[in-house]
Amino acid sequence: MEIWTFWAPALVITLIAAILIVLGFLRGMRLRDDGASASPAPSNKREIRVYADQLREIDRDLARGLVTADEAERLRTEIARRLLEADRTAPATVRAAPAGARRLGLALVIVAIALAAALYWREGAPLYRDRPLVQRHADAAEQRAERPAQSELEEDWENDPQRPNPPETDDSFLELMEQLRAALATRPLDLDGHRLLARNEANLGNHAAAANAQRKVIELLEDEMRVADLVILAEQLVLAAGGVVSREAEEVIEEILRRDPDNGPARYYTGLMFAQTGRPDLTFRLWRRLLDESRPDAPWVPHIRATIEDLADIAGVRYTLPPENAQGSRGPSRDDIEAAMDMSEDERAEMIGGMVEGLSARLAAEGGSPDDWARLIAALGVLGQTERARAILDEARTVFADRPDALEVIEEAARSAGFEGP
Repeated sequence: MEIWTFWAPALVITLIAAILIVLGFLRGMRLRDDGASASPAPSNKREIRVYADQLREIDRDLARGLVTADEAERLRTEIARRLLEADRTAPATVRAAPAGARRLGLALVIVAIALAAALYWREGAPLYRDRPLVQRHADAAEQRAERPAQSELEEDWENDPQRPNPPETDDSFLELMEQLRAALATRPLDLDGHRLLARNEANLGNHAAAANAQRKVIELLEDEMRVADLVILAEQLVLAAGGVVSREAEEVIEEILRRDPDNGPARYYTGLMFAQTGRPDLTFRLWRRLLDESRPDAPWVPHIRATIEDLADIAGVRYTLPPENAQGSRGPSRDDIEAAMDMSEDERAEMIGGMVEGLSARLAAEGGSPDDWARLIAALGVLGQTERARAILDEARTVFADRPDALEVIEEAARSAGFEGP
């Protein structure tokens, strides 16, 4: 069983460590006999007494004249050597540790093991099976592939007791909505009518109906469809599924990113999809860059700021959340430009100049979306740098030559700035 690949070695190592500690306390302190802390062994005591008797016997023989002084000294030296050798080879004596110390040691071992187990149970992942990184990625890919269909998610969300109540609406408005639905049933090619239906169904909280109406809008637009139309559809699909990014919604998001790789809502929903399918590390990478490039008032910023630090912990990355009012690097918005119109020339240049240069450098190095090009052209027009704006417009016409919808956004910005290029 996979669980024992961790627990079996962990328990064995813990048991060995505990046994060694307990044995250390039970054996006590091993001391060499120094004449104060313990008594020598009986055999050594007898040997020492013999040598002491021999020394006294030498003194008596010297007094009776049986040995000379030199002989007596030589004998004393030999007996002293033997006495030292006996003392050196005497076994160390053992003094048992006090019973209180043994009990304290055993208690400390038990407490240490209990605290370690409690800490792991609280901070670790008890009973969690072994999952190598490759297996985790494979599981995440399988989870992503096996997501429920949009219709299943919509049904589950419709019956979810935590689903918020729809907004209160006047009966007169509901009657108008019924009339609009009935009218469009007989006029299926009415583009403006389907736009109106999609918008009002969303306002009523009928996001599944809003998504269906938006699909019809996209179908009627055909080649004139813009990225904004796809964004509306993706948002309604996610909302209809209770915030889950389904396979159908992911397909729409992928189409948005093919047309506009820097699209904020699509990048946000892509990160959300990875978080829902077991790849929060990819979510962190996507949302970190999105947060750095987004304006503080972007609708996705609050949710990213509330969750990105936890995502960084999961991804194993040291991350510091930037200040809440940090300016993104996507350049000045239309609101910035309109606000600049009421400023003096110096104030306008100071406000927009730095943002313009940053955006210009990024577009030159990495490219960008049509909205980024449009913002740069509009900002240059406000600053009075008409020639530079014309050059950027010419470059944009080359970059987006095969994308009429993108060119329309950029040309509109040029017209708003008071010129249309050569």
